[in-house]
Amino acid sequence: MHYLLTYELADGYLERRAEFRDEHLKLAWNAVERGELLLAGAAGDPPDVAQLVFTIDSPAIAESFAAADPYVKHGLVKRWTVRKWHTVVGELASSPVR
Repeated sequence: MHYLLTYELADGYLERRAEFRDEHLKLAWNAVERGELLLAGAAGDPPDVAQLVFTIDSPAIAESFAAADPYVKHGLVKRWTVRKWHTVVGELASSPVR
């Protein structure tokens, strides 16, 4: 299954992230190495949201990721949500439909 962790980024995100970026990226790459996190990145110009795509069986892992993320802990993220993503098209779709 896929889950989307969506971050609504705080004002000043770009200016403030440098202090926490290494720790955030380490957390993310560790999740990739465990096979939990597929893709992640910010969207917008300047970025106002970030999306993290998890390949997991329940939302608990994505929720734990957000709780441990220094961006969340230090207020660079205003709000976050975890939602099941019903993927149906593509090589990595969890429930392919043709």
